Amino acid sequence: MDRMLVVVFDHETKGYKGKSALRELEKEGSIALYASAVILKHADGSVSVKDEAAPLLGTLVGTPAGALIGLLGGPAGVAAGATAGLLIGGLVDIDNARVGEDYVEDVSRALEPNKVALIAEIDEEWTTPVDTRMQALGGVVFRRALWEVRDQIDDEDIAAMKADLAQLKAEIQKTSAEQKKKLQAKVDALQAKIEAREQTLKERREAYSAQAHAKREVLKNNAAAAGRALKELATTPV
Repeated sequence: MDRMLVVVFDHETKGYKGKSALRELEKEGSIALYASAVILKHADGSVSVKDEAAPLLGTLVGTPAGALIGLLGGPAGVAAGATAGLLIGGLVDIDNARVGEDYVEDVSRALEPNKVALIAEIDEEWTTPVDTRMQALGGVVFRRALWEVRDQIDDEDIAAMKADLAQLKAEIQKTSAEQKKKLQAKVDALQAKIEAREQTLKERREAYSAQAHAKREVLKNNAAAAGRALKELATTPV
């Protein structure tokens, strides 16, 4: 199952150890690791990325993990010390994070100032391997299955805005010259909003499609690696 994983630790060193543990679990075939980062929560509520890895797309930008980091930074955003390439712009979006607001709130409460969190997108069939490793390091684990891109809701929102736009255009034909100017300003603003929303949705769908393809390739490679390991084990003299 494709999941968002957050593990909160009381020390930065433990965050790095947790990340190493995930890599070991991936080598063992227990999980597939798509993206990961260790972040630090500052006293002002901002977060800085101490260490990141998103082998699928090069950086965390545009990934659910990247979006979650932006959300956890709150109004203060990501601190200036964040890793190059991971910018706050466009990340603070619950739809991009593909987890519920309650999940973000739970993690935010646990991630107190001066604590660190290991954030990762993983695929796991059962939770015991990860939980055992993280609990041994003193980590508090939060996980949530990633939902699919919510195309229907976005399409319905755009359709509703287009209905409003059509009504405004119809009103322009029946009103005074002075009122027409005011209505035209509303038409222009709503039209721009619709176009921006459609472009954002297009980019989100393209990014999701690319990530889904890349994740399938990772799973194929993991399956092949697991098969080779089993074959080697079967032929190893006891």
